[in-house]
Amino acid sequence: MGLAASFPPLLLTPPALYRPRNVRATALYQLLESHYEQVKALWENRFEKRFGFWRGFVDQVVARYLDCGVEEAGFARLKCDTCGAERLLTLSCKQRGICPSCDAKRAAAFAAFLKDELLENVGHKLFTFTLPKMLRPFFMRHRELLSDFARLAYETIQELMSVAVDDPNARPGLVAVPQTFGSLINPHPHVHCLSSRGVWDAHGRFLAVPYVDTAVAEALFRHKTLRLLKRRGLLSDERIELLTSFRNTGFSVDDSPTLWPQDTDGIERLARYLLRCPLSLSRIHWTQGARTLFYEGKSSHDDPFASGPKGETLDVFEFLARVLTQIPEPRRHGMHYFGEYSSRARALRKRQGLKLDASLADQQKPPSAGETNLTPRHRAALRRRWANLIRRVFQTDPLLCECGGKLRIISFINDPKVIRKILHHLQNKTSRAPPRNDSSQPS
Repeated sequence: MGLAASFPPLLLTPPALYRPRNVRATALYQLLESHYEQVKALWENRFEKRFGFWRGFVDQVVARYLDCGVEEAGFARLKCDTCGAERLLTLSCKQRGICPSCDAKRAAAFAAFLKDELLENVGHKLFTFTLPKMLRPFFMRHRELLSDFARLAYETIQELMSVAVDDPNARPGLVAVPQTFGSLINPHPHVHCLSSRGVWDAHGRFLAVPYVDTAVAEALFRHKTLRLLKRRGLLSDERIELLTSFRNTGFSVDDSPTLWPQDTDGIERLARYLLRCPLSLSRIHWTQGARTLFYEGKSSHDDPFASGPKGETLDVFEFLARVLTQIPEPRRHGMHYFGEYSSRARALRKRQGLKLDASLADQQKPPSAGETNLTPRHRAALRRRWANLIRRVFQTDPLLCECGGKLRIISFINDPKVIRKILHHLQNKTSRAPPRNDSSQPS
């Protein structure tokens, strides 16, 4: 099954006028603002057994999210060079795993990096490695195991592909993204691996491997995972024997989505999918003040015989506990690069002046105008530029004025006294009554 059937198509319409979001009107913001302290107080008695100990850094993450997109927390002043109009643009929190807006911009930067700089012009497959329910708590409570999880997935793919080409030193290019959430924000650690459909040998020649036996991959991955947990002292021999005795062990490997060479739109959609936010605001159905909500499952409208959307009814404390559990630790990598896509391999090729043979080099598109002489550092800066990210995510131009001119940033305001003064001035300016047109007065 191709990616066109798995992910919605990207919009190709010209950028529209940017309209700031009203974050305070979203259900997630209102729930966190009203019930966060209550969830924190209930954590030890109600949620600690299932979700682990309370993690202190969550306080700062939630506090920064509640300031995201709020004018009282700071803003940038924009001015149009054509008509002279000014606009205030709120600042972002840049938090992971809780802010859908910031996660969307981060995913757009990740997609641009994969498409423009990292992936070679060969076919790719998305492998998904999942764990049995009995082992998932280990990876949720010991988050450092997620990096090992990604490494084991790469080793599984590399060993099978190298055997297929009869070259033990051949390596694929692979990007692994561990995730800890399921469709209903339930704890569900798994890893997505975007891998080349082949390997490169020591001379940089590409050797295609169009097929990998997922049953063999599952057995090999299961062996590696159980051995890792035993080595860490988390599994005993008796528990391992119990797990392997089940007819359905709970391990699985799926490789259905395929990316063909030069499928740039597919790369963009897939990269955003890999780094998406754990929750979707559009799937939260909640009435303000209610003690329960309905969270809609992913693709719940695909069943034509269903009487309504599929999902789960949760009380607000359970919902927030699930959301807070998905926040990753600070300064912990969420993307891992292996094989020929690793930083070490790319640096070595750069020092030696070598390039990978993609077998399609004559079909690769030339760099666009203005990008030919850019250094990697300059390309990375352009990729992360705030305005470019908003254009890629929301198909709008944040620097486009209503008159058609271009807005430019003239200052950043983060002093609370200055913020209050400017907002008070704008409030008085908009609430001032228009001048009375009294025809009895002399002209």
